[in-house]
Amino acid sequence: MKQLVNTPHAPLPIGPYNQAVAFNGLLYVSGQIALDPATGELVLDNIEAETHRVLQNLKAILEAGGSSLEKVLKSTVFIKNMELFGRINAVYGEYFKPEFAPARETVQVSALPKYVNVEISVIASI
Repeated sequence: MKQLVNTPHAPLPIGPYNQAVAFNGLLYVSGQIALDPATGELVLDNIEAETHRVLQNLKAILEAGGSSLEKVLKSTVFIKNMELFGRINAVYGEYFKPEFAPARETVQVSALPKYVNVEISVIASI
Protein backbone atom coordinates (compact mmCIF):
# COMPACT_ATOMS: atom_id res chain seq x y z
CA MET A 1 0.00 0.00 0.00
CA LYS A 2 1.20 3.49 -0.87
CA GLN A 3 2.15 5.72 2.07
CA LEU A 4 2.43 9.51 1.77
CA VAL A 5 5.37 11.25 3.45
CA ASN A 6 5.44 14.93 4.39
CA THR A 7 7.52 16.73 7.01
CA PRO A 8 7.61 20.34 8.20
CA HIS A 9 11.43 20.08 8.08
CA ALA A 10 11.32 20.50 4.31
CA PRO A 11 9.24 22.83 2.13
CA LEU A 12 5.60 21.76 2.01
CA PRO A 13 4.22 20.95 -1.44
CA ILE A 14 2.86 23.90 -3.39
CA GLY A 15 0.78 21.79 -5.74
CA PRO A 16 -1.05 18.47 -6.05
CA TYR A 17 1.85 16.27 -4.91
CA ASN A 18 3.54 15.06 -1.72
CA GLN A 19 7.13 15.40 -0.60
CA ALA A 20 7.54 11.65 -0.99
CA VAL A 21 5.66 8.42 -1.51
CA ALA A 22 6.71 5.12 0.07
CA PHE A 23 5.80 1.94 -1.73
CA ASN A 24 7.07 -1.63 -1.62
CA GLY A 25 10.25 -0.79 0.31
CA LEU A 26 11.15 2.24 -1.80
CA LEU A 27 10.83 5.96 -1.14
CA TYR A 28 10.21 8.22 -4.14
CA VAL A 29 11.14 11.79 -3.18
CA SER A 30 9.78 14.70 -5.20
CA GLY A 31 12.20 17.19 -6.70
CA GLN A 32 13.45 19.69 -4.16
CA ILE A 33 14.55 23.26 -4.70
CA ALA A 34 16.29 25.65 -2.33
CA LEU A 35 13.29 26.76 -0.29
CA ASP A 36 14.07 27.22 3.39
CA PRO A 37 11.26 25.41 5.25
CA ALA A 38 11.55 27.75 8.25
CA THR A 39 11.11 30.98 6.30
CA GLY A 40 9.60 29.94 2.98
CA GLU A 41 12.31 32.00 1.28
CA LEU A 42 14.59 30.82 -1.51
CA VAL A 43 18.27 30.40 -0.67
CA LEU A 44 19.99 31.87 -3.72
CA ASP A 45 23.09 33.53 -2.20
CA ASN A 46 25.32 31.42 -4.46
CA ILE A 47 25.10 28.02 -6.15
CA GLU A 48 26.83 26.30 -3.24
CA ALA A 49 24.33 27.62 -0.67
CA GLU A 50 21.47 26.79 -3.02
CA THR A 51 22.70 23.21 -3.49
CA HIS A 52 23.22 22.72 0.26
CA ARG A 53 19.63 23.81 0.92
CA VAL A 54 18.29 21.41 -1.73
CA LEU A 55 20.22 18.50 -0.23
CA GLN A 56 19.20 19.43 3.33
CA ASN A 57 15.57 19.36 2.19
CA LEU A 58 16.07 15.94 0.60
CA LYS A 59 17.77 14.63 3.75
CA ALA A 60 14.86 15.77 5.94
CA ILE A 61 12.32 14.05 3.69
CA LEU A 62 14.36 10.86 3.47
CA GLU A 63 14.59 10.69 7.26
CA ALA A 64 10.86 11.40 7.66
CA GLY A 65 10.22 8.47 5.31
CA GLY A 66 12.45 6.06 7.25
CA SER A 67 15.40 6.27 4.89
CA SER A 68 18.67 8.22 4.62
CA LEU A 69 21.18 9.63 2.16
CA GLU A 70 23.12 6.37 2.43
CA LYS A 71 20.09 4.45 1.12
CA VAL A 72 19.55 6.58 -1.99
CA LEU A 73 19.61 4.34 -5.06
CA LYS A 74 19.11 6.92 -7.81
CA SER A 75 19.15 10.68 -8.08
CA THR A 76 18.16 13.04 -10.84
CA VAL A 77 19.79 16.46 -10.92
CA PHE A 78 18.24 19.20 -13.03
CA ILE A 79 20.38 22.29 -13.56
CA LYS A 80 19.70 25.48 -15.42
CA ASN A 81 23.29 26.06 -16.54
CA MET A 82 25.75 23.23 -17.16
CA GLU A 83 28.56 25.71 -16.41
CA LEU A 84 27.54 25.35 -12.73
CA PHE A 85 27.90 21.55 -12.77
CA GLY A 86 31.34 21.44 -11.12
CA ARG A 87 30.27 23.63 -8.21
CA ILE A 88 26.99 21.75 -7.74
CA ASN A 89 28.84 18.43 -7.94
CA ALA A 90 31.35 19.51 -5.27
CA VAL A 91 28.52 20.17 -2.79
CA TYR A 92 26.68 17.00 -3.88
CA GLY A 93 29.84 15.04 -3.07
CA GLU A 94 29.73 16.30 0.53
CA TYR A 95 26.41 14.49 0.98
CA PHE A 96 27.00 11.40 -1.19
CA LYS A 97 30.35 9.78 -0.43
CA PRO A 98 31.82 7.38 -3.02
CA GLU A 99 31.17 4.33 -0.82
CA PHE A 100 27.38 4.85 -1.00
CA ALA A 101 26.86 7.29 -3.89
CA PRO A 102 23.74 6.49 -5.92
CA ALA A 103 23.28 6.12 -9.65
CA ARG A 104 22.61 9.54 -11.15
CA GLU A 105 21.82 11.55 -14.22
CA THR A 106 22.31 15.28 -14.59
CA VAL A 107 20.23 17.18 -17.11
CA GLN A 108 20.37 20.80 -18.19
CA VAL A 109 16.92 22.36 -18.50
CA SER A 110 15.73 25.73 -19.77
CA ALA A 111 13.88 26.66 -16.57
CA LEU A 112 12.98 25.31 -13.13
CA PRO A 113 10.24 26.20 -10.64
CA LYS A 114 10.67 29.70 -9.18
CA TYR A 115 13.57 30.12 -11.64
CA VAL A 116 16.06 28.37 -9.36
CA ASN A 117 19.33 26.94 -10.63
CA VAL A 118 19.10 23.36 -9.34
CA GLU A 119 16.44 20.78 -8.47
CA ILE A 120 17.14 17.23 -7.26
CA SER A 121 14.86 14.22 -6.81
CA VAL A 122 15.80 10.79 -5.46
CA ILE A 123 14.62 7.21 -5.07
CA ALA A 124 15.80 5.40 -1.92
CA SER A 125 15.32 2.12 -0.14
CA ILE A 126 13.59 2.15 3.24
